Amino acid sequence: MSIRKVGIKGIGAYVPPKVLTNFDLEKIVETSDEWIVTRSGIRERRIADENVATSDLSFEATKVAIESANLSPKDIDLIIVATVTPDMFFPATACILQDRLGASCPAFDLSAGCSGFIYALSVGSQFVANGTYNNVLVVGGEILSKITDWQDRSTCVLFGDGASAAVLSPVERGGFKSFVLGADGSGGKFLEMPAGGSRLPASYDTVNQRLHFIKMNGREVFKFAVRIMVDAALEAIEKSSLTPMDIDLFIPHQANIRIIESSAERLGLTMDKVFVNLDKYGNTSSASVGLALYEALKSGKIQENMHIVMVGFGAGLTWGACVLEW
Repeated sequence: MSIRKVGIKGIGAYVPPKVLTNFDLEKIVETSDEWIVTRSGIRERRIADENVATSDLSFEATKVAIESANLSPKDIDLIIVATVTPDMFFPATACILQDRLGASCPAFDLSAGCSGFIYALSVGSQFVANGTYNNVLVVGGEILSKITDWQDRSTCVLFGDGASAAVLSPVERGGFKSFVLGADGSGGKFLEMPAGGSRLPASYDTVNQRLHFIKMNGREVFKFAVRIMVDAALEAIEKSSLTPMDIDLFIPHQANIRIIESSAERLGLTMDKVFVNLDKYGNTSSASVGLALYEALKSGKIQENMHIVMVGFGAGLTWGACVLEW
């Protein structure tokens, strides 16, 4: 079996119109714009309306991606949606999206936290590389505002809503050069939503104890992220037979500016080679890397033949990195 090169044929993103600034948060919890900016780099985030679900944001991002690939929904052979905030446990959000698009193909969800987009790119690209499918739609969609505890000032300032999408197809040159995926389940307790599953089904007690919201040990996640972002990026670069000097653009998961700056420094990259948009959107989990890639492309920071490193980390604990020649 011949292995085909796989690249991104089309990309799209969408964020809700409603903006929640740090000054708005000052009216909700005991915090300040200065405190949030200093510790995270976030100035504002987007919040979906009450009646909007993850499939709605994903649909808008997907329309842009499919159009930019010069395809129609009927051309899509597989849909993978990475999310930790599905419309519901089942059916999969990918199936809901497939129906709304009018596509006719297999569809499934993938849960890898904020690493979800990288995980989905890796899974989807293998279907294209081995010739099973020609056009795979990968989506990272999240509405974290609906599982955020707005009484917890340590976490409610961090998260936002959004979606990103990419169409993976065979390419003649360039494309993905390597993928690195990893997980350490022993750290799962540091970032979780404890209730709502089979371990702690929804009950009066779980709701009363606010267990259906994001719970995070910020110190442990920070230590993990600073280490794993660099390790994963270096491993992906080495697998591509490149060095950090060959990297033209670094697109990290948009979680915290201090993590991003530390990672860039350890990789020997100046910040002009790092794309940052978390000041506008906060941490959008699985939507984050794709949203940054889309905005980097639209802003002209990505040119043909560039080597791009994308890396993420998230609940699980999971991590993922890839090298893409544009």
